[in-house]
Amino acid sequence: MYRRFVYISILVLLFSCNSNNEERNAIAKVYDTFLYEEDVAKLLPKQISKGDSIIFVKNYINKWAKEQLMIQKAKINLQEEKEQINTLVKQYEQDLLINKYKEAVVAQELDTVISRVEIEKFYTENKEIFKLNEALVKFRHIYFSNDIMNPKEMMSLFKDDENASDQELIKQELQLKSLSLNDSIWIKYDDVIRTAPYLKSIDKKTFLQKKKFIKKKDSIGVYLVKIKDVLLRNEIAPISYALPIIKQLILHKRKLKLLNKIEETITEDAIKNKEFQIY
Repeated sequence: MYRRFVYISILVLLFSCNSNNEERNAIAKVYDTFLYEEDVAKLLPKQISKGDSIIFVKNYINKWAKEQLMIQKAKINLQEEKEQINTLVKQYEQDLLINKYKEAVVAQELDTVISRVEIEKFYTENKEIFKLNEALVKFRHIYFSNDIMNPKEMMSLFKDDENASDQELIKQELQLKSLSLNDSIWIKYDDVIRTAPYLKSIDKKTFLQKKKFIKKKDSIGVYLVKIKDVLLRNEIAPISYALPIIKQLILHKRKLKLLNKIEETITEDAIKNKEFQIY
């Protein structure tokens, strides 16, 4: 019987998928549940070979049959839990519908434009929640090999810290093993070590000091580090660093307010239209 089902399904899938015949032909059955040609045909991958289609159909029928058999056994052996399961399924369906509706409302109605004034106000009123869990640093660094032809020039340009000197360093970037001159953004100390592993050799306490210049040499080359600013653990994060979180929190607050307003409006309208009545 199983082979017959497979044979019929393969014939249908390979030669009759485009047929206008509207009759539903079963290709497998478990108890009172049927698997039809059309159920498998719509799942069959495009441009599949005959050999692969046979394997696909065979595997699908097996999988479908096992699922149906497990469902039937569960129904027989879990009669006492059936009511509880039905309740959970109903509750899940309701929650899913409500959440989908909320998502649609938020997508359509939520104002996502946040002004600078609002950001600064939120930051000022909630500074305590922006305490740092790890140190932040603003710094610049270069790394060049021991055999570079102009080490003194590189050091002079780096220490100068002027735009013209930076541009000259950038021009000579091919001579450098590593170059980072953007010291205007805050970076986590752990990210510093991750992006420039050679900086691990500098003691953390030494590294996390403001306005500090560090020169260190290893077997490969020389690296120069200039620390512009540092914020330590438990200090308040600067607004520029906290900006993504601030925006997220403001939008979350707006979202809750919008959903609460929607619920109140729906309830008020239902009472007004006598669709909601308490006896």
